[in-house]
Formats: sequence, C-alpha cells, structure tokens
Amino acid sequence: MCIGVPMRVETVDGLVAHARSRAGEERPVSLALVGEQAVGTWVLVHLDTAIRVLDEGEAGLIADALDGLAASLRGEDFEHLFADLVNRTPELPPHLRAGADQDTAREAAV
Repeated sequence: MCIGVPMRVETVDGLVAHARSRAGEERPVSLALVGEQAVGTWVLVHLDTAIRVLDEGEAGLIADALDGLAASLRGEDFEHLFADLVNRTPELPPHLRAGADQDTAREAAV
C-alpha cells in the first residue's frame, strides 16, 4: 500500500524543500513534480517527493485519516478523526454516478 503524508514546507532551496509533518517528522522533499513552493505550503509527500499541493484543510483531513488508521490498529477510539464521514450518507464520486444510476434503472426494470 502506498501512503502519502501531508507535510508543510519549512524552507526551500530551488526544487528541494525541508518539510515537516503534523506529527513533527522532518525530511528533505523533492519539489520536482509540483514546482517551487512557498514556505508554509502543504504538500502530499510520497517517497520523499511532493506529488501534489494541498490546502490546509485537505492536509488536516488526510493527517486525521492517517491518525485514525493508526489509532484503530492500536484498538483506540478513532471515530472523532473521521468527523467529515460520520453521520452522513456515503456518496459516489461524480465519475461513478452515471454508471450507478444505470445499474439502479436496470434493477428496477427487472
């Protein structure tokens, strides 16, 4: 399984940044795929490479999900870390909705 970790750019030297995760992990990160970024920018890091620029809210949701996964593996309470998913009906992403609507129509016709 591949996991990207949100990290905040602390310093920049061309296409290399020094970044820190919310948990305090620090490392050099390549910016070759996303271009130079300003200090304070959140990026999604995989294998020491920034693969996408994130806004602060999205970075927080991803970090919460990773914390929730770790808590569940330790047998701890984790539901509070998925506040954006609790007490709502799951929705398909837009690119899958048309196919699901066709399946529902076929099932109703049978």
